[in-house]
Amino acid sequence: MKSAILYEGPSLLDDKPIVVVAVYSDRNTKTGHVVQTYILCKDINPMEASKTGEDFSICGSCIMRGETTDDPKRKLAKGRRCYVKLFQGPLIVWKSYKAGRYEHGNATDMGRGRFVRLGTYGDPAAVPRYVWDNLLSQANTWTAYTHQDGKMSEICMQSADTYEQAKKHWAAGRRTFRVIKDLLDLDKQNETLCPASKEAGRRVQCTACKLCKGSSKAKSIAIVEH
Repeated sequence: MKSAILYEGPSLLDDKPIVVVAVYSDRNTKTGHVVQTYILCKDINPMEASKTGEDFSICGSCIMRGETTDDPKRKLAKGRRCYVKLFQGPLIVWKSYKAGRYEHGNATDMGRGRFVRLGTYGDPAAVPRYVWDNLLSQANTWTAYTHQDGKMSEICMQSADTYEQAKKHWAAGRRTFRVIKDLLDLDKQNETLCPASKEAGRRVQCTACKLCKGSSKAKSIAIVEH
């Protein structure tokens, strides 16, 4: 399977309609061959959703979303800091979905024997857990990150925006993924550098790393901001 609609239904964050589309890709040099999953507002294109704040349905209260704006000259939320470029993958997938180019597919078959990336765009916590359980049931491994505190920590890394947030997650037994300004900010007792990062020598792709998958005995992960 190269692509599939895995879910159409209410967001767990605000009950508004969302869709999850999975697309198999071999173009990402950092992750390797991967099933990309796009969590999208069903009836609003990603750029408009960002600008109007409707992206809460798929991103929750993530501070990277920016502020809503009615400025006709702006295409996205004001001050948006998320690294995902909406005019690329998310918008292309949303347009293809609206054009009827994807069919509903079996999540288990889509993930079988593959590396899966939960939430290439969007927060996995917006989607019912059974969707991800089916997708991951026969997958080789996965990566997953959530900004929703304490949600799906068994399969998701908790995205920490500050060191204080990270410490709270650690105290609660959760692993974190944190962006740091430089190597001096790394908490060596609790964190290790992302092995796929430049600072770590890009010594392994995400397909082989298997560290960003929620609960485990491994240290939390940090990456230097670029």
